[in-house]
Amino acid sequence: MPSLTPLPPSPAELRQRQQAKLHLLPKVPVRAVAPPTTPAPTFLSVFALYTTRLLIASIGLGAIAGTLIATLDSTRRYSRERPTSEPQIAAVSSQKYPPALPLSQEIAPLKSELTALFEQYPQFQPGVFLIDLDTGAYLDWQAAKPFPAASTIKAPILVAFFQAVDAGDIRLDELLTMTPALIAGEAGDMQYQAPGTQFTALETAIKMIAISDNTATNMLIERLGGAEQLNQTFANWGLKATRLENWLPDLEGQNATSPLDLANLMAMVNRGDLVSLPSRDRLLDIMRQVEHTDLLPLGLEEGASIAHKTGRISSVLADAGLIDTPTGQRYIAVVMVQRPDNDEQAAALIQAVSRLAYEHFNQPRPPAPTATTESLDAQDSVATKDEEQ
Repeated sequence: MPSLTPLPPSPAELRQRQQAKLHLLPKVPVRAVAPPTTPAPTFLSVFALYTTRLLIASIGLGAIAGTLIATLDSTRRYSRERPTSEPQIAAVSSQKYPPALPLSQEIAPLKSELTALFEQYPQFQPGVFLIDLDTGAYLDWQAAKPFPAASTIKAPILVAFFQAVDAGDIRLDELLTMTPALIAGEAGDMQYQAPGTQFTALETAIKMIAISDNTATNMLIERLGGAEQLNQTFANWGLKATRLENWLPDLEGQNATSPLDLANLMAMVNRGDLVSLPSRDRLLDIMRQVEHTDLLPLGLEEGASIAHKTGRISSVLADAGLIDTPTGQRYIAVVMVQRPDNDEQAAALIQAVSRLAYEHFNQPRPPAPTATTESLDAQDSVATKDEEQ
């Protein structure tokens, strides 16, 4: 009998056999690999962590804030310590050259007299400044108004010359050469010399003032650095209306100044603010040599002396001076008159102003009581009372 081929197990049987085998295998415990454990955080560890974080954050914020504050502070300091150049010049000028005119009160009686005088010359536009250098009593009549300077511009040029001498930039015996471009007519005798002629710096300065030599003036303008350099110097002195625009002669009247500027200049020279005392004395001596004496000097009496500079073009007649009287007073007088073309009555007006000023300032003042006199008077008064008692 043939053997029977067993039938393959059904799927159900296969599942039963597999399950049986699984049950017969020994159960080996599977050890799961656990993630590394972290110990439970304590209060101290949490406090230290957050403290550290806050510290780091505060340091960062502090650094940022400190940088911002430093930047802002440096910006403020820069703007405060580094102003623009023009205000710097003004500040230096005001500190180095304080106001030179010790004003006290205006002289009312003299102003009334001048008012009546000017009414007699309605065709003129006068500017006047007078001041007693001992008391500060003054008179101001349109004194800050700019006028064509004419040859009065030579006064500040003379001061700038002696300032350069004091600084060692120019020697009095230095030779200056007269070139054709600098030769000018209208006033002076240097124009008649041959081009290339040399003059000492002091001789040139004397001719500029004493005979109002225009060629000498142009030579000094060039030697002192030119118009712009001189204008900066004038501004540094505190002169507000004084500017040099043209070479001499300035017949068009482009160069400018004012009675107040010229009075300030003379006062600063008198005090020794702008030049050394030896240069001041030499400067005033040169200004006492002016040959044109038909304006302010004609209002003075014998015994008075004046250091001054005149100016004369068709539209302006002027004179500015420092006057010493026989009674010991010293005052400054500046008169500038804008006039119709070459009207010679302007000279009579300046002479009349000078005469009124001289009559006022030449009055002797009573001596001020001294402390010793007052003390003796007081002692006499006490002794008298003791005797009466």
